[in-house]
Amino acid sequence: GQLVESGGGLVQPGGSLRLSCAASGFTFSSYGLSWHRQAPGKEREWVADIYTTGSADYADSAKGRFTISRDNAKNMVYLQMNSLRLEDTAVYLCHARNSHGYRYWGQGTQVTVSS
Repeated sequence: GQLVESGGGLVQPGGSLRLSCAASGFTFSSYGLSWHRQAPGKEREWVADIYTTGSADYADSAKGRFTISRDNAKNMVYLQMNSLRLEDTAVYLCHARNSHGYRYWGQGTQVTVSS
């Protein structure tokens, strides 16, 4: 299986970005999906989950600003990020996992929030 992220870039504080993650090589609809991020010198941090049911959970830092969604027909997962802050700067990674312990990680896409 493979995950490929896209949509990162440079954005000013208060701006928005939409990250995309394209999946292939596994049964997408049966996997829970999540976004994580890693800033320079920091531990990898969970951002949001979306389950096979479509329900979602968010880290406190993402609540009210970020929205995770999935399109099972297109094998895509998205992260809409609004009201971006300087501290949101990180590499954002897509992750897939199923109930049997199979997991996949993408390579990540850089998000830089700067004025």
